Amino acid sequence: MQYDHILIRYGEMALKGKNIRSFIIKLQENLQAKLKDFPNVKVKRTQGRMFILLNGHAPDPIIAICQKVFGIQSLSLAIKVENDLDKIKEAALYALKQGENIEKFKMSVKRINKGFPHGSQEMNQILGTHLLVNTEDITVDVHQPDMEIKVEIRAEATYITSQNLPGAGGLPVGTSGKSLLLLSGGIDSPVAGYLAMKRGVQLEAIHFHSPPYTSERAKQKVLDLAKKLTDYGKSVTVHIVPFTKLQQEIFREMPDSYAMTIMRRMMFRIAESVCEKENILSLTTGENLGQVASQTMESMHTINEVTNYPIIRPLISMDKQEVIDISHKIGTYDISILPYEDCCTIFVPKAPKTKPRKDKVNHYESAYDFSETIQEAINGIETIKITPKTGESNFEDLF
Repeated sequence: MQYDHILIRYGEMALKGKNIRSFIIKLQENLQAKLKDFPNVKVKRTQGRMFILLNGHAPDPIIAICQKVFGIQSLSLAIKVENDLDKIKEAALYALKQGENIEKFKMSVKRINKGFPHGSQEMNQILGTHLLVNTEDITVDVHQPDMEIKVEIRAEATYITSQNLPGAGGLPVGTSGKSLLLLSGGIDSPVAGYLAMKRGVQLEAIHFHSPPYTSERAKQKVLDLAKKLTDYGKSVTVHIVPFTKLQQEIFREMPDSYAMTIMRRMMFRIAESVCEKENILSLTTGENLGQVASQTMESMHTINEVTNYPIIRPLISMDKQEVIDISHKIGTYDISILPYEDCCTIFVPKAPKTKPRKDKVNHYESAYDFSETIQEAINGIETIKITPKTGESNFEDLF
């Protein structure tokens, strides 16, 4: 006898009512995609539960992958047996003996199959007695057990588990549409992308590259961050915008104090053009409130004027340390702090406006025609698809 299944439990998905089926199907698809390197492992659904059939594979690497898949509240190794009392007893005893330093245990039986001849409470007593008789120096403690052995008696079989591992929570990636992440290479934007994915968003990313002021290493840094994000979802398509000429024009022709605001507006205009081409319905940024000059309420109000697309800002209420903690957790921090500058850090005004006015920005922009340079940047976009398995880049032309 051995653990041969992984039991998957839903969290917030269970509240989706009539729409739950589409969420469950997407979760199953995402799990199957993540586990494709384990050819004998199968993901199957039953009413109210999802199971992974290990078919002889070691469970630890599969559990590690599953814990990064959004939509899973918790998971447990499980033993599947027939709805036979003797086999259930044997499996429960096996589960208890797999624990280390167990002195107290608790039985928790859930009889979903009402045709099974013994009720839940009766089964608790039957199984508890069986375990006590067949072990030494172990007692029952329903309040503070060292191990809780859970038994689910379902229509097709009985499943026995003895541990409860946390999942990533959230919603399956792909259930909330697509968003374009403004991926700068710093600490904040990858975390924002991760949190958007946790809400079921499928990400694409856009990065503004300004060679020779920003190096190829800065570009690779962004691709490495995108690769990290694929650990939690599917592939991430990154759109690299050649931004040098437009950025130079902005800082040459616009008032220094308003240049950062106007640069951000240009970024949003270009990002919106990518959204239109790729049928993406929103933008996601790593902006917080009050951290830098472009993140005041007045700045956001002025910058947002150039787009009607919803802008998702997952970090808006977080302290910087909270963001850093998440970046460590998801493995992006060490990449983000590599000393390769992005376009937002190479042209920094001495005194950027913290409360830029829309009327002034529109006046300054109307005095110079950026349209040709904007289109040139759009035409030069390089699109790179980062795959979850290898992170290898597949190049294609977007425009």
